[in-house]
Amino acid sequence: MSLNLEHLNWMPSPSLVPEDSAIDVQHLGRMTLGEAALEAEVLALFSAQSGELIARLKTMPVDAGALAHTLKGSARAIGAFRVAEAALGLEAAMKTDGDLAGAMTRLQETVEEARETIGRMLNRS
Repeated sequence: MSLNLEHLNWMPSPSLVPEDSAIDVQHLGRMTLGEAALEAEVLALFSAQSGELIARLKTMPVDAGALAHTLKGSARAIGAFRVAEAALGLEAAMKTDGDLAGAMTRLQETVEEARETIGRMLNRS
């Protein structure tokens, strides 16, 4: 079976790592259907959850892989793609005995950047 690709309507994908903000607000708007109250709620939840997960990950518990995976999914859902990529990096480092300290530092930095951005976004509304 061969597909005729000329007849498919291709749609460009959004950038996974926006250059100007730690939160892709267009993606967030799509995920929350543009509802400002829902955006504020999910941002506040992510900010709290990400802080808790980072605190737990610092000790590298036995469930660290699952925690990093949870953070990755939550970050993707709100458009915090830098956090998602850093969490993926930590997952990869755990699986390959890579640079855990470097991956954890990168994850902490991206989470802090996202939380600061979220704080500014929530204070504007």
